[in-house]
Amino acid sequence: MLTSKQRAQLRGMASTMDTILQVGKGGIGDALLKQVADALRARELIKMRVLETCEFTAREAAEQIAAEVGAEVVCAIGSRFVLYLANPKKPVIQLVK
Repeated sequence: MLTSKQRAQLRGMASTMDTILQVGKGGIGDALLKQVADALRARELIKMRVLETCEFTAREAAEQIAAEVGAEVVCAIGSRFVLYLANPKKPVIQLVK
């Protein structure tokens, strides 16, 4: 569980990041979940976007994807959301305590 300080730190880091994955009208399938898991393993922090054709809101999609891959929802604003999952072997991001 992330603290508010950690969430703020991650939100600040994500503000300069590009969106790397999108949830579209196909919804949340196995292929998307695999891409998310791989991206989180490599980067720890990813920004995603929900297209207008998707049946989910950004918050709903973020929570469902996070539950499936074991990640934390950092924030969901508008059509974008940010997910975080620490890499236990090679941590890239050092969170504040």
